[in-house]
Amino acid sequence: MRKPLYSIAVTLAVMLAIVSLASADPWKNSLDLGLNLTQNSYSNNWTGGEAGSIAWVSLANGIFEKQVSPKFNFKNTSKLQFGQTHTQDEATKDWKKPIKSTDKIDIENVGRLTLQAWVDPYVAFRIESQFLDASHEPVKRLFNPILLTESAGIAKTIFAREKDLVSTRLGFSFRENIMRLIGPAAIDTINENLTTESSTDGGFESVTDAQYRLADNISYIGKLTLFKALFFSKADDFKGTPAEDYWKAVDVNLENGLSVAISKYISLNLYTQLLYDKQVDLAGRFKETFALGVTYKML
Repeated sequence: MRKPLYSIAVTLAVMLAIVSLASADPWKNSLDLGLNLTQNSYSNNWTGGEAGSIAWVSLANGIFEKQVSPKFNFKNTSKLQFGQTHTQDEATKDWKKPIKSTDKIDIENVGRLTLQAWVDPYVAFRIESQFLDASHEPVKRLFNPILLTESAGIAKTIFAREKDLVSTRLGFSFRENIMRLIGPAAIDTINENLTTESSTDGGFESVTDAQYRLADNISYIGKLTLFKALFFSKADDFKGTPAEDYWKAVDVNLENGLSVAISKYISLNLYTQLLYDKQVDLAGRFKETFALGVTYKML
């Protein structure tokens, strides 16, 4: 099933590029680059059990939108994050190997027919992954796993005013989850012996985006994604087990981001994410990042 996904995505990208170049309308771009750093260290003769640490997180958040023609709008939303934590040994004060603390790749393209009707038809393609899969230390797997999502349906802008926007869309979504698994020969070695496994599912998807300028220096961006599967390619593998119907549960992905600009280049950022996928964990998973660091607005 992977070839159709890639071929449709590539075809859509080429078509958008050609039409984009043919249009004279300018892009509406927003790109924020950030680096957050926390550091402390101790000499070898320091007593008391303290250990030094260095924690850093880099991020890039971008929104690129173009009204390609009076009846077609294209929007790309990209979120990239990566960070590590370095710690000292409490006794020797030697620095240990860094541990990954943050890792996120989320790129979504949405093409919308702006027909000036009550709702607009849309098509979307989204890729979600991470830069480094460090779940098994000897083997470093880049960009693993990968979740590809294609969807089509109807979209509606609920509220729009200057830099404030609330929009929602509802459609049918087709997903493919691609994962490179470690073979037995790679368990205790650094040599990669990987096999690729993929699964597909399809169902209804609801996506709601919100962005608000709460003050001149305070902004909020939120996203709620709901997915209800109607079929799952590996459903037969779970028949007769307690997890037989887990794939039928609604998946939830709620993201909230609050940014406070203290000065031109210094900002405080709070990001939270709530994930619920019954096939992964029976309880919801929560992530929170609070950081003060340097932010540079390129666009």
